[in-house]
Amino acid sequence: MTSSTALRESTLPLPLVRRGKVREVYAVGDNALLLVASDRVSAFDVVLDAPIPHKGAVLTQLTRWWLQRIEARFGNALPHHMITADVDDIISRVASLAPFRNTLYGRAMLCMRTEVIPVECVVRGYLAGSAWKEYQSSGTLAGEPLPAGLLESSALTPALFSPATKAETGHDENITVSAVVAQLGASRAAELEQHARSIYEFGRETAAPRGIIVADTKFEFGVRDNRVVLIDEVLTPDSSRFWPADQYTPGRSQPSFDKQPLRDWLDAERRAGRWNGDAPGPALPDEVIEATSARYLDAYRRITGGDLDTSPPVARPRTAPDAEQG
Repeated sequence: MTSSTALRESTLPLPLVRRGKVREVYAVGDNALLLVASDRVSAFDVVLDAPIPHKGAVLTQLTRWWLQRIEARFGNALPHHMITADVDDIISRVASLAPFRNTLYGRAMLCMRTEVIPVECVVRGYLAGSAWKEYQSSGTLAGEPLPAGLLESSALTPALFSPATKAETGHDENITVSAVVAQLGASRAAELEQHARSIYEFGRETAAPRGIIVADTKFEFGVRDNRVVLIDEVLTPDSSRFWPADQYTPGRSQPSFDKQPLRDWLDAERRAGRWNGDAPGPALPDEVIEATSARYLDAYRRITGGDLDTSPPVARPRTAPDAEQG
């Protein structure tokens, strides 16, 4: 397995709304969007040239898996934006995509268009990442004091709702709940916190019997017909810290099911003076690409209980006339 089997970016016969670090977003009529997850990977705010095979399919298919279960658990109380992630269903609605079936298989999701709320809704069950760095220096998170004596990776009980700015480039920045209230109003801020906490607790309960700790995660929401709607990726290795429960030890960083092998290698290159931390990043060795891909596939397997389907089957016969989604 090498990066030659991966998708660096997509180009489709639809209006391109934006090309992000990982996804291309296309307009489908006035009311829908097509999200296509590439295999691009970023680390230390640099998008690297080498893609990671199967990464985009893991993000899309794991999000679909979670959204189906969130819908079953919460129903209309917590709507989401997914219309379908089945490639043949997408093509039946958007006929111009038929020649791109193999490219889209497993990595495309047709979604309702919403007005995006510009806040990352982060829930932290453990002290890690940027939260641990701030706590080390000041004993706070987003300027708010935390209990004294916490260790790296300490459990936070109860979990903290820790919103952040939504950055198109660079790092998101932690902000206070009061800042969200000032931006969105008290009612909307409380609704976002309630939704984020509910999904996080559901995710943590679901992952625990599978031997995974959901240390923290972030959600994005939009508004459609004056209702808050869950959007973007959900409980994936890119949006969450997944730790193996049998290796959890407070007082140190934890192994995780994400791009950790890639970050470790890049950090070593930077410390050795072979990379200055700026774009473009260094060329990744095949073994780093393969190890990173394996982490994503392992996360999918552990959470869903099955292997990722990476081979497009023969297209199903269409039972209805093609119609562009609008």
